[in-house]
Amino acid sequence: MKFDRVDVDILQALQRDAHVKTADLAESLDISLSPLYRRIRLLEEAGVITKYVSLLDQEKVGFPINAYVSVAIEKSAEKLAAFERAILSCEEVMECYLMTGAFDYIVRVVASDIAGIERFVMTRLATIDGVRDVSTSITLRRVQYKTVLPVRPGGG
Repeated sequence: MKFDRVDVDILQALQRDAHVKTADLAESLDISLSPLYRRIRLLEEAGVITKYVSLLDQEKVGFPINAYVSVAIEKSAEKLAAFERAILSCEEVMECYLMTGAFDYIVRVVASDIAGIERFVMTRLATIDGVRDVSTSITLRRVQYKTVLPVRPGGG
């Protein structure tokens, strides 16, 4: 999908604050409410805007620990699919990506303490059929965290 300047401005504004009042957004973009609503609806229908969420402070809600867990799976389509199904049911898993390289997946896990990461790795992850190797890295400090994608006119 190609975006014009108004689409980009709408997307950037909604990424910064999805709770922004539409009247304020329309005024800041110098368009009326009706075209703004139409554009937002079209972006939603096209699947560009997939949902609206509230971002929580991870530490304030009791999950100060992040771990990145690299997982190698026995090489079979069935084992990979089984791993993906199992990981979807783990509420402490925030992200999971199929990777290239020595490990098949990288998983970002949150926990209230290091023991929580250990429990997850030992009782949830290591028990998934087909898992053959796990390497865990604990983050020390967040340097940058963004949720705003760098949308540009014409891109998409």
